[in-house]
This record gives sequence, C-alpha cells and structure tokens, in this order.
Amino acid sequence: MSEEAKAPAAGSTNTRPAPQRQNDNRSYGGGDNRDRDGRDSRDSRDRRRGPGGPRRPGGSGMFRKKVCRFCTQNLKADYKDFDGLRRFITERGKILPRRITGTCAKHQRTLSTEIKKARVLAYLPFEKK
Repeated sequence: MSEEAKAPAAGSTNTRPAPQRQNDNRSYGGGDNRDRDGRDSRDSRDRRRGPGGPRRPGGSGMFRKKVCRFCTQNLKADYKDFDGLRRFITERGKILPRRITGTCAKHQRTLSTEIKKARVLAYLPFEKK
C-alpha cells in the first residue's frame, strides 16, 4: 500500500483508526451455553424429558379431566360453609387455582369472593404462620 492510502482523507476529523472486531465465534447473546453453576445448559436432562415433563412410571400418558364440582353436583359456594371452602385453599390460606381444583371460570370467581367474605368474617384465616 502506498502512503496516500494510509493517510486520512483531506477534511476528515476522525483521526482514530476503526476498532478491530474480534472473531471469537460467539452468538450475539453471549458466549458459551454454560449456566452460573458451570453446567452446560443443553444438558442430557433435556433429552430424557418430553414436552410435558418427565414421565411418571405406571401411567399410560392419559389423564383424567377435572370437572367442576359446583356444576356437576349443583352446589353453591357459601361463605358460611367453611368446611367446604377449606378444600379450595392451601394450608397457608391461599386460594387454589382452577387448574388444580378443576372448577370452571364462573364458579372459581364466585368461590374466590366467598372465600374472601369468609376471611373477613373470620371463618377462614387470611394466613397461617
């Protein structure tokens, strides 16, 4: 190369050379696939697991659909029936979600309001320590 090619163009204010890019074969998000513990995030555990989690022994893969107890048995959620409401809260006093109890959306809303009424009237605890 000649001297004219290395010299900056006339009228150019940038005298610093352009930064050199390192080619270290890393993806944009950052380096190797290691967790904080130093394990490879693409561990062999992932290959044993299916899309729904690890298989449980003795199961055929089919599960029984949960049905709403209030719809099938024509029950009504009542704040005075604290023994019935106790089935829908955890030991710590939290309201169980629909996917655990199997109640429909309509009855889950009424159930949560009845549990909250029972808490205010001290039939059920707000929290167990």
